[in-house]
Amino acid sequence: MKITDVQAIYLSLPEIAQRTDSSQDALLIRIDTDAGITGWGEVDSCPSVVAAILQAPSSHTLVNGLRNLLLGEDPLAIASLWDKMWQGTLYFGRSGAVVHAMAGIDLALWDIKGKALDLPVHLLLGGGGRYRSEIRAYASNMMQMTPEETAARARAAMERGFTAVKFGWEPLGPDAELDRQLVAAIRDSIGPKAELMIDAGLAWDAKTAIQRCRLFEPYDLFWLEEPLSPDDLRGYARLSGAVATRIAAGEEEATVDGFRRLMDEGRIDVVQVDVTRTGLTQAIRIAEMAQRRGLPCANHTFTTDINVAASLHFLAAIPNAIILEYGVEPSDIARNLAKEPIRIEEGIARVPTAPGLGIEIDEAIVARYRRDPLPREDR
Repeated sequence: MKITDVQAIYLSLPEIAQRTDSSQDALLIRIDTDAGITGWGEVDSCPSVVAAILQAPSSHTLVNGLRNLLLGEDPLAIASLWDKMWQGTLYFGRSGAVVHAMAGIDLALWDIKGKALDLPVHLLLGGGGRYRSEIRAYASNMMQMTPEETAARARAAMERGFTAVKFGWEPLGPDAELDRQLVAAIRDSIGPKAELMIDAGLAWDAKTAIQRCRLFEPYDLFWLEEPLSPDDLRGYARLSGAVATRIAAGEEEATVDGFRRLMDEGRIDVVQVDVTRTGLTQAIRIAEMAQRRGLPCANHTFTTDINVAASLHFLAAIPNAIILEYGVEPSDIARNLAKEPIRIEEGIARVPTAPGLGIEIDEAIVARYRRDPLPREDR
């Protein structure tokens, strides 16, 4: 079997709100083969940049577009193709958007391998096996602009059967009293038993984050997520050592080395892996590294069911999975891209069992929202 084509497909809602909400668009990766098997992946990054990395012509042996590197290759040779992409982008890659693009390709290759072998991906990852067939999910929400609106979203999640919720990003951050009111409103809405996570959206320095953790103590956070710049490893270590609240982070990391630094220097408590930025090949290595350090892993996603399905396979294949993030923003792209979307029932997500990633893409949704990743008026 050989790779015959690699495409970057950009989907976008007609209007994009200026919020930190990645459910509004998506960059899909489609890989076709001469055996008639198609694999799908996804990249949560800057769509136009990733599309350019995929389609770029060759400059020399260490500067090449990813499509050039993959055409004619065996899609089942996933580890060696990762190394080939790494080496072929060495001068401009090694982290960031190049690794994000490689991650989306990696997901599509695993999808192809599972379909070719008639097995779900989680049975092929790592040592091969399944630690769980289902996992608890939490409803991941954008923080609303008032405590009342936020409380209504929290109540809606409880009514859908979720037993854990997360809220984050703006307007959280600048005002301590508003932050307290927002968190208090969520806790009042979900009751004392449901888990509550807060995503600070990189809002503070270490001293402020310590103050906020103490301010939030009456509301019993399950974790505080990404309160600091991802590069402030010293601040993360200071914060983790000063508070009892779990500190979660990792969605901005794309490499094994980046996660190693976050664990060893940043001393975080929960390792969050976005497989559309790391790929499944690296995600398994990261989870193994976390397991050796006694740390649990969660996924990060706020995009489509490609990410959710791949994350479920990842969490099924590792012993230290803790919970699944599931974005509940009502985006047609995010929630309806799969013909049979991932369902959460009574707060539980079941791991797909069909071959590959286990979802079928709805081509009607792709056609409805497909856009040029770089609008012509911007060229």
